[in-house]
Amino acid sequence: MPEFTPSTLTPAHAWDVTPAEARAIQERLRGAVETADRLGEVRHVAGVDVGFTAGGRTTRAAVSVLAYPSLEPVEDALAEVPTAFPYVPGLLSFREIPAVMAALGRLRVRPDLLLCDGHGRAHPRRFGLASHLGLLADLPSIGVAKTRLIGLHGPVPERRGGWAPLTDGDEIVGAVLRTRTGVKPIFVSIGHRICLHTAVEWVMSCTTRFRLPETTRRADRLASARRSP
Repeated sequence: MPEFTPSTLTPAHAWDVTPAEARAIQERLRGAVETADRLGEVRHVAGVDVGFTAGGRTTRAAVSVLAYPSLEPVEDALAEVPTAFPYVPGLLSFREIPAVMAALGRLRVRPDLLLCDGHGRAHPRRFGLASHLGLLADLPSIGVAKTRLIGLHGPVPERRGGWAPLTDGDEIVGAVLRTRTGVKPIFVSIGHRICLHTAVEWVMSCTTRFRLPETTRRADRLASARRSP
């Protein structure tokens, strides 16, 4: 079974923290995010998503591992833990990652790349869930979000695979990507150990006939399976 403990380059930190302490942790760790490609051979890609049950009191994380390039399902892992951190925009990783790490620890197959339902660099402190998780799991990771958290962008080409830069001030923090012609775009950003252009290519290579890549689409269904109404 693979070991998913914090990287030796990323000191472990407490999860029972205040929002102010959580922001300080983000500020401290964001400099460790690698924004250049450092991927080995990718044979397994994984989608990561999180839902909540029992009126939000329980966090339910799903990790779905697919073979690459066939995108055939290989293994799914679920974990449910008590929700210990409040909902605070920009700090969702502190609410969700403890359950995700528990789910990763149940896998028999270690993925080579994570596609996370959330943001990475496209975050006020450039340290969203995809970056946080990539550092802790010591894996290349990509943020794949359905909605925008920060930034502005121009028109997105209508064709499949067209994209426009997502900018925050003078910095490009992500890509607004059209995965299907005429369908609302998604928001892709660097998580860890990957550059933006490569992240876009990987998202497209994991996307078939739906708006979302197969990785996060499958994980979303698993995480949502027992959500409370």
